[in-house]
Amino acid sequence: MQFSNSKYWDFFSPLAGIFLTLSFAPFNYAYFALAALLFLFASWLHAAPWHAALRGFLFGLGAFGSGVSWVFISIHEFGGASLPASFALTCLFVGSWALFPAFAGYVSVRVMQKNAGPLRIFIMPIAWILIEYVRGYLWLNGFPWLQIAYSQLETPLAGFIPILGAYGTGFLLAMTAAAVLFVLLHNTKRLLVTFAVIIIWGIGIGLQTAKWTHPIGQAFNVALLQGNISQDQKWKPENRIKTLLRYKRMTEENWDASVIIWPETAIPAYLSDVYDSFLLPLHVEAKKRQSDLIISVPAKSNSGLENYNAVITLGNEQGMYRKNHLLPFGEYLPLQPLSGFILNSLNIRLGNFKPGGANQALLKAGGYSFITSICYEDAFGNIQLQSLAEAAYLVNVTNDAWFGDSLEPHQHLQIARMRAMETGRFLLRATNTGITAIVAPDGKIINQAPSFKTTALRGVITPMAGITPYARLGDAMVITVLLISFVCMLLYRVFFPYQLPKT
Repeated sequence: MQFSNSKYWDFFSPLAGIFLTLSFAPFNYAYFALAALLFLFASWLHAAPWHAALRGFLFGLGAFGSGVSWVFISIHEFGGASLPASFALTCLFVGSWALFPAFAGYVSVRVMQKNAGPLRIFIMPIAWILIEYVRGYLWLNGFPWLQIAYSQLETPLAGFIPILGAYGTGFLLAMTAAAVLFVLLHNTKRLLVTFAVIIIWGIGIGLQTAKWTHPIGQAFNVALLQGNISQDQKWKPENRIKTLLRYKRMTEENWDASVIIWPETAIPAYLSDVYDSFLLPLHVEAKKRQSDLIISVPAKSNSGLENYNAVITLGNEQGMYRKNHLLPFGEYLPLQPLSGFILNSLNIRLGNFKPGGANQALLKAGGYSFITSICYEDAFGNIQLQSLAEAAYLVNVTNDAWFGDSLEPHQHLQIARMRAMETGRFLLRATNTGITAIVAPDGKIINQAPSFKTTALRGVITPMAGITPYARLGDAMVITVLLISFVCMLLYRVFFPYQLPKT
């Protein structure tokens, strides 16, 4: 069967990319990811390297053009750019990330040309995940959105998440797509490959019953405050008092909770401007009520020259965490001075924050230490693992109001759920406009607030201890094994020269 000789592959590649987007939240057609990868791998199989790159790029345009089109809302509605400039920047954004599946196609075909036999099909999932890793961690501080593993939280492959994390689980999905392609194309070994896939997915079902962590104390009440402050109103000086009073009222209505959490930059002012007049009285009252507050507020350094996106704790425990993994083009500008010149020319003003550093002490609330992530940080599994052994739960504060009523808040919650599954910890996620949620260690949503509604989400969580296999090893094991395998395939022709038969 000569799948890749069809003239229609190029035309359908963007549609396959859209299929990939449909596998993620809020659509959650998880097996569409398998179908999309199967199509893409088939389109590469007999293509020339540059033609495979073209099909990968078209696939990426479909996936990112549909899956992260919400960046247009941020740039145009809240960033203040004109309609043409917003459209141009969104196209540039989508096109830049579409280069990664293009590169995966090019590399896959080049390496397949160095390998004989039907098993060369399995080069493609290795290349895909390695390039996902580059996109997710290494290029421009990382952009892990639409990584294929996030679509699999409700499938049998979810059982592997506490062991292999996002990249290992994504590799099993990509390998499954390659295996299906192998079975469709070859008469030999198809039963063996089919049996291997069935075994892997069966093991995944069994692993979903495994308990990697355990309770270490009494459950306690939590309250997550969703203030629902529109992004275009949030930073207006005339609205500051009204915002502060809203969160103060919501806090006073929930003093019976052991832990009360405010969303990212809930306070539209620097910490030094509001501490004495507003936060100190709340601290005193929280201590009196035996409650802890977790509040996000921008902060300045002692010199006043550096700004931080920060989280503080008040009440029984006091502390501060400064966001370390910053959002490019949102909290800082990479590729300077070019990016600054372009955005200034378009009259787009963005944040100018500094990273807080990797070795910060854990914050404590409710009697237990917890891992803190601010907004975008929860998209990176590895950075959640530092000091995890000392942490009893996870806290993520975010402000997805930048993206309106789009796909982004749903995708972001899906990513956050992965972090709970990787670590075996409860996750408390407080957002400004949605989606505020309490997530169990198995990734299931215990309680969720409606979007764009002022809500105090209540729930009960249990402090947890123990280390999952993924938390112990991180992504290093999976990426190292894949990288070694990839290098071996690159060197294959050196030791086993051959000529591919003409097709």
